[in-house]
Amino acid sequence: MIQNLGFSELLLILLVGLLLFGPKKLPELGRSLGNALRNFKEEMNRTIKEEKEEKRD
Repeated sequence: MIQNLGFSELLLILLVGLLLFGPKKLPELGRSLGNALRNFKEEMNRTIKEEKEEKRD
């Protein structure tokens, strides 16, 4: 889905976000989203690793 987004679509999303949240809040929202995605990825990797270890035992 993200692969189909071009530069103009990303620019439009950024502008809408800027209008909705303002320039001061936008970086904070970006950091929060990045942290959430990183935590999700770490948990998924941990779960996959645990499943592989259970299959070996």
